[in-house]
Amino acid sequence: MHVLDVKLRSDQVRKTRLRLVVMGGGALCGTALVVCGLWLGGAWLLNQLVYQNQAFAIRTIEVQTDGVIAPDQLRRWANVRPGQNLLALDLARVKRDLQMSPALATVTVERILPKTLRIRVTEREPLLQVSVPKANAQGGLDATIFHLDENGVVMFPLDPRQRTKPFLQPDETLPLLSGLNFADLKPGQPINSPAAQAALKLASEFAYSPMAGLVDLKRIDVSVPDVIVVTTGQGSEVTFALENIDQQMRRWRQIHDLGQRTHRNVASIDLAVSNNVPVRWLEAKVTPPPAKLPKTTRNRRPRNV
Repeated sequence: MHVLDVKLRSDQVRKTRLRLVVMGGGALCGTALVVCGLWLGGAWLLNQLVYQNQAFAIRTIEVQTDGVIAPDQLRRWANVRPGQNLLALDLARVKRDLQMSPALATVTVERILPKTLRIRVTEREPLLQVSVPKANAQGGLDATIFHLDENGVVMFPLDPRQRTKPFLQPDETLPLLSGLNFADLKPGQPINSPAAQAALKLASEFAYSPMAGLVDLKRIDVSVPDVIVVTTGQGSEVTFALENIDQQMRRWRQIHDLGQRTHRNVASIDLAVSNNVPVRWLEAKVTPPPAKLPKTTRNRRPRNV
C-alpha cells in the first residue's frame, strides 16, 4: 500500500513538472513571436514612413567648392542620384567616394531635410609639376605629368572637361620639380623628403619674396644632397640650402640689385655658402627675358552651386 502511494505521488510530480516546462516553453515562444513581430512590423513601418518615403527623396544636390572643379563632376564623384532617399543615404560612403580624388583636400557631406544633400569641398591647388617618362607602344617615351600642392600631396592634373574655367597657371608655366624618386609619387599621398619639402616651401613663398616679379621659377632640382638648385626663366642658376629659405631670398635680392647697378646679370649663385657667396655673372651684352607676374595662391572663397 505504501509503495503504491509513493508511485502515485512520483507520477503526479513528473506530470506537474512537465506541465510547467510546457507552459514555460510556450510562454517563451509566444514572447519571441511577439518580439519578432514587433521588430518586423517596426522595420516595415520604418521603411514605409522613412526610408521609402518619397517625401525624403533627394531633389537637390547642393555643391559648394572654393576652386574650379565643375559641380557636375563633383556630383559624379559623389555617386548620388536625385530620387534616392535622403535618410537612407550612407553619408560615410559618399564622403569616402569623394575623398578618393586626390584633387580634394577636405570633404563635408550633410543632409538638409527634407530633400537636399549638401556637399562642401576644398580643392588642392597645384604648385609644382613632376614629369615622369613612360614607355609608349611605339618604343618611345611619353611624359606623365603629376601635380603637387603646397603640402606635397601628389595628384593628377584635372581634365579640362572637369573644370568650370581654364587653368590660369598652365602646365608649361608651373615650375618643374626634378630629381625625385619616382617611386615616391603616389596619388593622394604627400612627398616627405626634406629636399622636396624645401622646394615646396620656396615655390609657395616665392610670390611674396623679394625676388617676386624679377625672375620666374622654371625648374627646381632636388637631386643634389642637402641643397636645391633653382633655374630661372632668365637663365640664372641659384643654389639654396634646405633651411632659412627666406634669408637666402633676401641675399639673392641684394646680389640682384648689385648686378642692376653695375649693368650685369646673374648667371649662377650658391646661396648655400653662408660667407663670400660665389657669384658668376652673365656677359653684359646678354639680356635675360622679362619675368612674368608671379603666381599667387588664389583667395579661397566657397562657391555655391
